[in-house]
Amino acid sequence: MRPAIWSGVRRLVSGALVLLFFSGCVTRPAARISLEGLAISPREQAQRNLHVFDVVWDLVNRKHYDVNLGGLDWQEAAAVHGEAAAMASDERALYRVLNALLAPLGDSHTHAITPAQVVERRNRERARTGFYLTRVEDAWSVQDVLPGSPAAMAGVQAGWLAVARNGEPLGVQIDFNPADGEVALWDFLDGYNAPIRLALAAKRLPTVAQQVFKRLADGFIYLRFDEFSGVDRRWFSRQLSEHYGAPGVVIDLRRNSGGETFSLGISVGEFFDHPVDCGAFIGRDHVRRVKNSWQLGSANYRGQVVILVDGATGSAAEIFAAVLQYHGRAVVVGRRTAGAVLASWFHRLPDGGQLQLSREDYVAPSGHRLEGRGVEPDVVVARSLDDLRNGRDRDLQEALRILRER
Repeated sequence: MRPAIWSGVRRLVSGALVLLFFSGCVTRPAARISLEGLAISPREQAQRNLHVFDVVWDLVNRKHYDVNLGGLDWQEAAAVHGEAAAMASDERALYRVLNALLAPLGDSHTHAITPAQVVERRNRERARTGFYLTRVEDAWSVQDVLPGSPAAMAGVQAGWLAVARNGEPLGVQIDFNPADGEVALWDFLDGYNAPIRLALAAKRLPTVAQQVFKRLADGFIYLRFDEFSGVDRRWFSRQLSEHYGAPGVVIDLRRNSGGETFSLGISVGEFFDHPVDCGAFIGRDHVRRVKNSWQLGSANYRGQVVILVDGATGSAAEIFAAVLQYHGRAVVVGRRTAGAVLASWFHRLPDGGQLQLSREDYVAPSGHRLEGRGVEPDVVVARSLDDLRNGRDRDLQEALRILRER
């Protein structure tokens, strides 16, 4: 028999909802709730909300890589957020509560994803306005603009500073997930620091990762790919094989947020004729699972390698840079990476949403934990707003200098 975990009584001011609190041994927060008189949302909606809430709580409780959850009182966390979950009026409101529950974990890879976002991930499209922001000189600057997007049609340009959204100044952390058709009022400073206010409506745009090949001076080549996926891995391998004789390659991971560990292992193997140590993954059982590279169809590329990174380089992309750096196979150039390096799984939720849950920590071959720390480049390049506005890529310039000297 499952132990009872709710004891005591707490009532909403309205007297509509009764929540019973935790005590004793726990397997999940099975909320025993009276929904009589609930006027905030329909009874069926509240029941569905609480079912999703319980499943999320239980998965974290049983499967998160840190069995102690960083010292967080997980029972109390459910008590704090359970009422809001029950009263959430719609999908977006419920998932705001779920992510508020998860936020104190301080975990880069544990998030609740709405059913609508699951569909967007599957279809590789989502609602957005079409400009990318990067942190430069303690401000958010437009890095580039997607052709044909609402931002492009409104005349947004690289080098503009984004100051506020809907009247709220932008903070150090930003995370916007607009709905299709949602209008936001953006305040910018243009290239001459003149204020510009634009109302931009989000629309569905493709999120397919880019793959870019360029020939550089002196026979060097430039490769950019934005995911460690099967498609990108095969493209990357093909480019290295076809240009095996190139004296050096610049690998641009500044927009790469990571991906599959399988593709990561094969991609590392492209630069060696034997398996190399790629670090270790550690689960809640504290067992170290050492990962080596794979040489499946390896290009065995022997030229010089420079990897470009910055704060948007995350997860598998960080591991790739750390491993090649550790083995002396690449020079890493740019700025410190995101420090978002955990192995996660996606779990389906009862309403069609998903929980992305970190189930393994990662330790680099150097023995250092990268989560919250990131990869420090061998050569740090300061980025300026003037460079961005004038189209200068100092990271790439530095990479070419390094390749020529070698």
